[in-house]
Amino acid sequence: MSRPPLPPFSRESAIEKVRLAEDGWNTRDAAKVAQAYTLDTRWRNRVEFCTTRDEAQAFLTRKWNKEHEYRLIKELWAFTDNRIAVRYAYEYRDDGNRWYRAYGNENWEFNEDGLMAHRHASINEMPISESDRLFHWPLGRRPDDHPSLSDLGL
Repeated sequence: MSRPPLPPFSRESAIEKVRLAEDGWNTRDAAKVAQAYTLDTRWRNRVEFCTTRDEAQAFLTRKWNKEHEYRLIKELWAFTDNRIAVRYAYEYRDDGNRWYRAYGNENWEFNEDGLMAHRHASINEMPISESDRLFHWPLGRRPDDHPSLSDLGL
């Protein structure tokens, strides 16, 4: 299975890869998103570690079952031949109707087929009031005219 764009990345293909990842995560479809990772993908997400695609899918299922109205923006930070670094922010509410914004950085490494073999994420989150939310588009893909993280000053 191939997941274009493929390494080695140019600036344009790295930006495209980041946006495709953002779009996928904004679907909150764990089975679909998991297909972007190798069968033996290695993840670190805060203090949780995944060592297979199935574990990553289970992680995403748990995540999106508790993070309601999840909306994410990713932005390219840096890239090399088969690696991409991103920064991102996302907002969600929990079962108690409390809102949060999370900020993070991820380092990705891809195999020759464009599947992510490694994902290392560092994330901080803070409670916000509903009136402080910045991500208001309808659930799903972020509109192309929505401000980027840089444009929002995040």
